[in-house]
Amino acid sequence: MNRKERIRRCIAKRAAQELRDGDVVNLGIGIPTLVNDYIPSEITIHLHTENGMLEVGPTPPPDQADPQLINASRQPISELPGASYFDSGLSFAIMRGGHLDATVIGALQVSQTGDLASWAIPGKPILGVGGAMDLVVGAKRVIVATTHQTKEGEPKLLPKCTYPLTARGEVDVLVTEHAVFRFEEGKMILVEIGDHLALEDLKSITPAEYEIHPHLKVVNRWEGLEQVWEDPVEVRG
Repeated sequence: MNRKERIRRCIAKRAAQELRDGDVVNLGIGIPTLVNDYIPSEITIHLHTENGMLEVGPTPPPDQADPQLINASRQPISELPGASYFDSGLSFAIMRGGHLDATVIGALQVSQTGDLASWAIPGKPILGVGGAMDLVVGAKRVIVATTHQTKEGEPKLLPKCTYPLTARGEVDVLVTEHAVFRFEEGKMILVEIGDHLALEDLKSITPAEYEIHPHLKVVNRWEGLEQVWEDPVEVRG
């Protein structure tokens, strides 16, 4: 496993801890697809995939993958007992109708007021919004799982998004490799920071304005995962 993949899995593992027993959840493309591998064993989650399946199981070993059983990211998946299949119309009705307890989604940018930009970078080929707008507006909780910075070292957590918006003020929780933020009443609140990073270092790579929770948690983000850097400020997405 290379350095980039370890960072992605660090984020996915922490995002999985935001899920609650019995939740019906949609996982977006990219890092969110890895959340399925870290769902706590003591809870039951009902995973929905945008291309028309409920009760998605863990990622199968390569030699057991069914080429006709994939998620919306075209990655191999497995099915759990009781799995059901349906067309895109019903799948989007589940998303738009408020039937998802949570969605875990990636981001290009997140603003300090919980705005989300996830589908287009000006001047570059359009990624396409897909079902992201439906997910973030329809789900009861929106959990963003993303690297703290871009590959070029540019910040993703900003006072205001500069890319086209997916939705305004819909983000509830933001998980990066360095920290966890919650959004309450239009405010961004730091609730958890990795013990590999000082508060002043986090601020230096986070232009967004945020408050620090009075009971801020300092945690080992790499428990169960291999350490991936010496100087965390230099980590790139």
